[in-house]
Amino acid sequence: MNIDPRLHRQIAEHPYPLLFATISGAHLYGFPSPDSDFDLRGAHLLPLRDVVGLVEANETVEKSGIHDGLEIDLVTHDVKKFFGLMLRKNGYVLEQLLSPLVIQTSPEHEELKAIATDCITRHHAHHYFGFAETQWKLFEKADPPHVKPLLYVYRVLLTGIHLMRTGQIEANLIHLNETARLPYIPDLIARKTGGPEKGCLEQADLEFHRQEYERLRGVLQQAHEDSRLPEVPSSAAALNDLLVRIRLRA
Repeated sequence: MNIDPRLHRQIAEHPYPLLFATISGAHLYGFPSPDSDFDLRGAHLLPLRDVVGLVEANETVEKSGIHDGLEIDLVTHDVKKFFGLMLRKNGYVLEQLLSPLVIQTSPEHEELKAIATDCITRHHAHHYFGFAETQWKLFEKADPPHVKPLLYVYRVLLTGIHLMRTGQIEANLIHLNETARLPYIPDLIARKTGGPEKGCLEQADLEFHRQEYERLRGVLQQAHEDSRLPEVPSSAAALNDLLVRIRLRA
């Protein structure tokens, strides 16, 4: 994917220095619609005076809307908050950190990516169970049902399965399906990428996808039970060292 130069301009306007900024969401997952917004995610560095004083600083910067002709949804966290999220069973922040769609990087970003491997545990499966359940409820609730939440269901379940089996984060559904080989995925992606963001499905497909949802949940459960990933992250000391070094240079 070629990065639109307007995204670089949006990142350049960020009020704080950035360790990294990447593209997440449908563009990362491999199924953006023509009208999909750009989900920009990253980690920033608050000034030292904002983190040592009595006044509590705003750790998160958010920006959304139409900017420079693009629909933008930007969220970045201060490095301390971001590092803390990495130590939880939060696959989302690891996907952002490791996204190949990089708008801005730094030596600290590269160091953080190396540390990320030691943040992964077998309990990250719970993140993907929860995310899939949320998206499945959105899919069931809509009338007519939309393609987008269904693709998110399959994406997160396959990401979780792949992670439990390999210890590697892969968020792109096209790449995941090279291994999973689910025959219906290319058609669903084609419907999403070739139409509007809220493209719909036929009601007749509901029971089939319900069965697939339950089947893949079972596969993820088994992958979780069989996983040789560690129980707890071993990266806390490395993250703390990096955080201290970053703060002292600020």
